[in-house]
Amino acid sequence: MRIDRRLTFIGVLLIVLSMTMATQYATTKVSYTFGIVHPSNADIRFVGSDNSSADPAARVLRVTNNASGSRTVVISLGDWMPSSVKNYTAVFAIVNEEGFKVNITHINVSGTGASNISIYLHGNRTTDAASEVASAKVLSVRAGVSQHTTANCEWVLGAGDGNTSTMNGSTYATRILTPWDVTSHVRYNDTTVRYAKNNSYDYVWVQISISVSSTAPDQAAATGQIWIHFKATTHS
Repeated sequence: MRIDRRLTFIGVLLIVLSMTMATQYATTKVSYTFGIVHPSNADIRFVGSDNSSADPAARVLRVTNNASGSRTVVISLGDWMPSSVKNYTAVFAIVNEEGFKVNITHINVSGTGASNISIYLHGNRTTDAASEVASAKVLSVRAGVSQHTTANCEWVLGAGDGNTSTMNGSTYATRILTPWDVTSHVRYNDTTVRYAKNNSYDYVWVQISISVSSTAPDQAAATGQIWIHFKATTHS
């Protein structure tokens, strides 16, 4: 009898434990919203400036097919002979419309002809970045090789205001307009009086330099991608 009682107690204990350790399931839901917009109207967007030597009527930055579902931004950098260097000081501006600062950590380039490309982030769209003061420029890519990594911060974009028709704030004294270029299908800016400032203004200019060596073979169409890496920290 004593053994039976012990077995009964153990059985009851196992039942209790199995009840307390049972898996529990629940279902709930949360709604989400996001939009897919034209590249010129995104929270982090590109704004054109320089005209392309390959097509003087169009910007270097353009959307070749402006139909919904086909809006991919590309840059057309032209055709250059051996022993030549071409600097586009304002291929495009990177503009932050988010309500907090965003860091550009680094840029990398991939594809054919990448070794011919160097990239600066800088302040004055009309000036060769190499001649600007140190605080107004960052060499991000040299001859196709990234100069920094995700551990770095090359440029801090100031907080944006969500208004894609302007950059650098909404007050009349500081804002610059970004109207539509109907040929290139992007917003653009041609300012010569206001310069981007690191950790302050919500935009920065991107300079791209093409350097072709004297022994470079013919290449009908060098193609690739430029990857711009961002990082942001938000606080409650």
